[in-house]
Amino acid sequence: MTTSPLLITGAAGFIGARLVEACNERGWDVISVDDPALLGQREEHAGLDFGRTLHRDELLAFLDDERPQLGGIVHLGACTDTTELDVEFLKRVNLDYSRSLWQFCTVMQVPFVYASSAATYGDGAQGYDDDEGSMASLQPLNPYGQSKLDFDLWALEQESLNVQPPSWSGFKFFNVYGFGERHKQRMASVVLQAFDQIRESGRVRLFQSHHPDYEDGGQMRDFIYVQDVVDVLLFALDHPIQRGIYNLGTGTARSFKELAEATFKALDAPVQIDYIPTPEDLRERYQYFTEARMDRLKAAGYEVPFTSLEEGVALYVARLQSRLEG
Repeated sequence: MTTSPLLITGAAGFIGARLVEACNERGWDVISVDDPALLGQREEHAGLDFGRTLHRDELLAFLDDERPQLGGIVHLGACTDTTELDVEFLKRVNLDYSRSLWQFCTVMQVPFVYASSAATYGDGAQGYDDDEGSMASLQPLNPYGQSKLDFDLWALEQESLNVQPPSWSGFKFFNVYGFGERHKQRMASVVLQAFDQIRESGRVRLFQSHHPDYEDGGQMRDFIYVQDVVDVLLFALDHPIQRGIYNLGTGTARSFKELAEATFKALDAPVQIDYIPTPEDLRERYQYFTEARMDRLKAAGYEVPFTSLEEGVALYVARLQSRLEG
């Protein structure tokens, strides 16, 4: 990457703020795009330098007017609520906005890295293979996942027309957890929810299984530690990854029960789990198993081992506890 600033959309968000933190550690200049009322205001933003800040609604006009020289754009800003059902809102925020950034990067020859989602895979009936040739046949379970898939397919179409940034990569994030997600509330990882519940009552509530093939707490996800995600995003710019859409998980599915047990262990507390019915509004769109195939990212040169679930949870819990004690 050049010495020009890195522009990060969604900089106030969970992954965005940790990416800003990593850039600060590297001495990179950043331009942070989000709602300025949020930038630097959350507890997990303490000590971060967000550089020049822009409201997300001002970004496209800024790019058009100033034509800044950038080292890259990392586009993490989107509606990430999997329960959002307003299709037009998702089209505007997740699809049209992303298209505009792609077009800027194409014209100005700026590297582009963006967040896709494992939600594009739907119920997983077709597996979790990031083969680009089969992406058009995927069937997301919700409008959020569809909006992410729509942009993936649009990007591939633009590339086929030879209309693309000098390097570009999209990443299908699986279940990311780690410090800085408290503002996500209901959508925060089970690690944070378990941490709070254990401190409050000594017990953790997990969803019952409503699928005959999975025991209660046996629902499985590919949980990936946020620092690993940040490392891959930076690798995509440093390397750079020339092009393509890739899975970003660990390649190993683990159960929610194991996740809860790791949290109990990190807090040195006895395991006490209660199982509650999955909310009706989630059942039809609920994924029981996700596991990223990671062959293509490895083939693109990323060979760093991913953080184990137990280690990641321990690091996360330690940082949460340090904030409570500080």
